[in-house]
Amino acid sequence: MLNIQTNRSLSELSTFGIGGDAHFFAEISTISEAEEAYAWARKQELPVLVIGKGSNCLFRDEPFHGLALLNKIDFCTFEERKVFVGSGYSFSLLGVQTAKRGLSGLEFASGIPATVGGAVFMNAGANGKETYQTLSSVLYLFETGEKREFAKEELSYGYRTTSFQSMKGCILSATFNLGLNDEARKKQLEIIQYRMKTQPLKDKSAGCIFRNPSPDLSAGALIERCGLKDFSVGDAKVSNIHANFLINSNRASAKEMIELIERVQRQVFEKTNIHLEPEIRILP
Repeated sequence: MLNIQTNRSLSELSTFGIGGDAHFFAEISTISEAEEAYAWARKQELPVLVIGKGSNCLFRDEPFHGLALLNKIDFCTFEERKVFVGSGYSFSLLGVQTAKRGLSGLEFASGIPATVGGAVFMNAGANGKETYQTLSSVLYLFETGEKREFAKEELSYGYRTTSFQSMKGCILSATFNLGLNDEARKKQLEIIQYRMKTQPLKDKSAGCIFRNPSPDLSAGALIERCGLKDFSVGDAKVSNIHANFLINSNRASAKEMIELIERVQRQVFEKTNIHLEPEIRILP
C-alpha cells in the first residue's frame, strides 16, 4: 500500500543538501507501487518528480506543488552475462558487483552516486565509458499509465543526453549485456582509488556540474585555468580539489548555487570564448 506523506524536505534527498519542501511524497519499491503513485497523481492532477540518489540535480528553494517519488525499485538478477536491474538500484553497487563476477562494461559505474534509472536517464559516463554502451533495453512507465519496453536501438542518446529527457514518466528497469574480463575487478578498484584522490567526495556536491566542451578538453581544467578554484557565492563554492565540482560549504541556497553556476559560465566565456553547458538538472 502506497504511503503518501506531506511536506517532505527535498534537501534531505539531495546530495547538495539543498531544496524546498515537496507538498506530497512517497517511496516506491516495486513497479506496481510506481503505477499506483502515477495513478494517484493523475487523479489529483499533480506533477510527479522522480528522485533517485538526488545527485546530478539541484532542487529549487521554492516548494514543489506535486508528488515527489523516491525510487527504491532495487531488484537485481544475473543471467550469465546479462543483468536485469530495477531503476532504483545503486549504479555504483552494480559496477562493483558486475566487476566481482568478471563481467566487463560497467566498471566505470563504481563510485558514481546515481541509481540505475538516473544513469540511464542521463547516459552517465566516466573514464571514457558510457551507460548506453552496454545497455540492452529499458522498461518505462509513461505518466498516462502506459508501460513500454524500449530496445536500445529505439532510443536516441549521446553525451549526457537521451530520449528520456524529453519524455514524461519513470524508468522502471534496465537490462545490460556485458562482456567477460578477468581484469574487471582490478580495473574497477583502480577507478575507485583515482576518484578518491581527485574528487571532493566528503563535500556536499552534485558531481560534475558542466559538460566537457570536447573529448579532449575538460570543463574542470578550463575552470581551473580561469583561476576559479575556491570562488564562491555565499556558501556555494567551487571545489579546490576538482574545479568542476561546486559544493555546498555550509548552508547554501539553490539561488546561491545557480548564481555561482552562472558566474562561472560568464567568467569562463569572457576568458576563453567557450560556453560551458550545465550537466546537472535544476528541478522542478
